[in-house]
Amino acid sequence: MDKILIRDLKVFAYHGVNEEEKINGQNFIFDIDAFVDISVPCASDDVDDTVSYAKIIKETVKIFTFQKDDLLERAAQRVADGLFERFEKIQALRILLKKPEAPIKADFGYVGVEIFRERKGNGEK
Repeated sequence: MDKILIRDLKVFAYHGVNEEEKINGQNFIFDIDAFVDISVPCASDDVDDTVSYAKIIKETVKIFTFQKDDLLERAAQRVADGLFERFEKIQALRILLKKPEAPIKADFGYVGVEIFRERKGNGEK
């Protein structure tokens, strides 16, 4: 299936189990694959026939920064739910949510979660 790709979207937010993470905040990084049939916009060359990656980014930031979650799992699920609600053309989502500044005493690139969700047959997620 076709997909719209967003890579290395950096968002500053206040998620984490530790209280200082909710006070000080930190950077998070998203990789998003939005599975969308892009055959119509391929023929029409009309942005209204697709799902704008700019709008996906704007909505992701809005949803992710709206509240503070303890777990990345919950934050990623909230983003998926919100994107399905806002963009009916998205049939599935793969969201990789990275936390490169996690307060762990170790040398690592990032910790994170990855979820894959599909829209159900009748438009439900």
